Amino acid sequence: MNLAMNTSSEMVILCGEHGEAIGMAPKSEIHHAQTPLHLGFSVYIFYADDKLLVTRRALDKITWPGVLTNSCCGHPQPGEPLTEAIERQVRNELGIEVDGIRLVLPEFSYRAAMTNGIAEHELCPVFAARCQTLSVTPNLTEVSAWEWVHWLWFLESVQDGRLLVSPWCHAQVELLAPFGANPSQWPIADELRLPDAARVKI
Repeated sequence: MNLAMNTSSEMVILCGEHGEAIGMAPKSEIHHAQTPLHLGFSVYIFYADDKLLVTRRALDKITWPGVLTNSCCGHPQPGEPLTEAIERQVRNELGIEVDGIRLVLPEFSYRAAMTNGIAEHELCPVFAARCQTLSVTPNLTEVSAWEWVHWLWFLESVQDGRLLVSPWCHAQVELLAPFGANPSQWPIADELRLPDAARVKI
């Protein structure tokens, strides 16, 4: 697979109401007021147990441009395992390698619309991963800024409104909060709880 995939050729996996894969469509065509349910992922990248990589989305992104969010988000390609999709997307967006990828929120999903009506609508399993370097080389077409912050500070800042983040990140942080202050000790979720579209190659 081309690790520097052209986003104009990127496909997404369309999903049915029960989480099954029902087809595919070009990523460049699906985001509008009636964005169909599709498969994505979010990953929270940590260095030294509790330093979280936070990113700001590029200003020309279709959805939530310039908004602060978690480390990386993306879409697996048809037939691509989620862990491989994460490695590819992190490499493409941030210029780094990750390891220790762990599934933490297998059933997360959301729908959110911007004020202009454009919506995101995803089955979006959430992962945690490790990075062995603080040096990030972002792809500026995807990421406009980045910073390493302490997880507890980020958690508290999102919860009390000091930090405004993407709607999916806000919802995920609320669900991650009960897992504790040390992300390296978060429980690993059962992959059988993933939506079928994330476990079946089409």
